Amino acid sequence: MPAAVTKTHENFVDAGGVTIHYYAWKAKNPRAVIQLAHGLGEYASRYETLAQFMVANGISVYANDHTGHGETGREQWGGDLSKMGKPGSGGIRGQVATLHQFTGLIAAENPTLPLIFLGHSWGSLLGQMLLDDHSDDFVAAVLTGTAHRVPGQMNAGNLNAKHKHLGTTGNEWLSRDPAVAQAFLDDELTFYADTLKLFGLVDGLRLFGRPKQLSNDIPLLIVIGDEDPLGGEVSVRKLADDYVRRGRLSDVEVVVYDGGRHEVFNETNQEEVRADLLAWLEDRLSLPAAK
Repeated sequence: MPAAVTKTHENFVDAGGVTIHYYAWKAKNPRAVIQLAHGLGEYASRYETLAQFMVANGISVYANDHTGHGETGREQWGGDLSKMGKPGSGGIRGQVATLHQFTGLIAAENPTLPLIFLGHSWGSLLGQMLLDDHSDDFVAAVLTGTAHRVPGQMNAGNLNAKHKHLGTTGNEWLSRDPAVAQAFLDDELTFYADTLKLFGLVDGLRLFGRPKQLSNDIPLLIVIGDEDPLGGEVSVRKLADDYVRRGRLSDVEVVVYDGGRHEVFNETNQEEVRADLLAWLEDRLSLPAAK
């Protein structure tokens, strides 16, 4: 296994004037690049293990901290961590626009490499919106911890309700590994996010929507644990069906891991999840052998 790389920490200014912090884990001889979008209440650097795995296998990873999150949020709100999660005036549309701007930056730095979108949880919901208008930016897409963005298919209540008897952190819904729940609680930059409080009713309603017909037929992988309280298997299978029927995609695969909770990349079977993701990418994209 190649030695771990040191991620770079850089930034750009989005259309709303917010300084967006992002990170790049660059493979020595990259054969593809991933744009990773993190979930609500967390930040990009939590994906260090996944990024290092991908780099070791010849795939570079770029990930930004959304507005209101991570180092973007810390600077945006002048270090007032009580405001973390609040996106600012751009709201949901602004976050999607910033992802698109970030796509352009990644593509400009890697003009010869196939670009893959990978969104987890909130990042996967933003990603669904991004793909509606900009699927031609990518050669493949992966949505993890996701849901069908229609009323009744996304849990708007307490995501930990089903798992609260398993611990005392309030984060047991994230993973079967108790250390993940405790680390989330102890981290000053992570928090349980109430979407309605952060985004308001009007902007929150913009979260709903079904896939449009995409401009290109890219392979799509949808991954969840069967104990994920956000959407669940019924929800993601309806989403997959919509991508076939409405999105006109010909290759949509759903993978559901038995016993898995919300953060599939922080689960007790995370090595299996990473290996399966890599195998899917290599198969669908016919990537050259890693050097």
